[in-house]
Amino acid sequence: MTSPHAPVLLAEVIEALSPGPGDVIIDATFGAGGYSRAILETGASVIALDRDPTVQPHADALAAEYPDRFRLVHAAFSDLSQVFAANEHSALHGVVFDIGVSSMQLDQAERGFSFMRDGPLDMRMSGEGDSAADIVNTWDHGPLAHILKQYGDERQSGRIATAILRRRIETPFTRTLDLAAVVEKALGGRRGEKVHPATRTFQALRIAVNDELGELQSGLAAAEATLSPGGRLVVVTFHSLEDRIVKAFLTERTGNTPAGSRHAPLAIDSRKPSFDLVFKGAREAGEAELAVNPRSRSAKLRAAVRTEAPAWGRIAA
Repeated sequence: MTSPHAPVLLAEVIEALSPGPGDVIIDATFGAGGYSRAILETGASVIALDRDPTVQPHADALAAEYPDRFRLVHAAFSDLSQVFAANEHSALHGVVFDIGVSSMQLDQAERGFSFMRDGPLDMRMSGEGDSAADIVNTWDHGPLAHILKQYGDERQSGRIATAILRRRIETPFTRTLDLAAVVEKALGGRRGEKVHPATRTFQALRIAVNDELGELQSGLAAAEATLSPGGRLVVVTFHSLEDRIVKAFLTERTGNTPAGSRHAPLAIDSRKPSFDLVFKGAREAGEAELAVNPRSRSAKLRAAVRTEAPAWGRIAA
């Protein structure tokens, strides 16, 4: 089965993860299985996680090829500690995260992620819990404007929230293109902009519906608690909010927090670093990948190696 979703920074991910025969790797965001396949080809075993039930055909294809070294568990990546504990492996050698919505999901109009395709206003990765329609039809102005600002960096969040509340009095929102049209009108139309006016609103709703930032924070802490010493954590992000969380986590866990100033010194944390960086900063896609996969333009990869120090626990929200 060919993958409809090209894995971003694949070569860089495999290099940072450094899997090999006998290793056990958790692919915490399975998707269409691009990372999992590349990991399996090195001889390692993969436990894949995904809360999206529509990925099952891709998992079935890999399971048929690697019946003894691959399995998919339908779970959020924040559950990876429990998933690993339920298996008989003695050590976890790596965890990889690919954060965000995939092009495969965007292309499925019935999932409701895209403002370019008409579909039900859903956006739920797992199909459970409140949908995007539930949020725009029931939330008050303040909370709605807040998530548009916080998760979408939408400067006109108040105006959009007002337009949504006014329209839903007449007719509740049920379709993606309907909401996109209301947002576009609230912002005064396209005005020759390359980016659709509803881009930030849809991003914010998707993050809120799936608690993506909370999941990321919990997933990083779970990886820290579960990785064996020498195991590697590799994270690919596509948005500044996500990358900021990963950067802060690794900065803190590697003991590289700022020292403050002599006037306002920071409190010294006595805990030993639970990670060492594989490389400083973030790696990005090269020109060759950018030419064939535009989605890689915003991707950033960060990686670290687990030390023998105790885990610090979940980072603050």
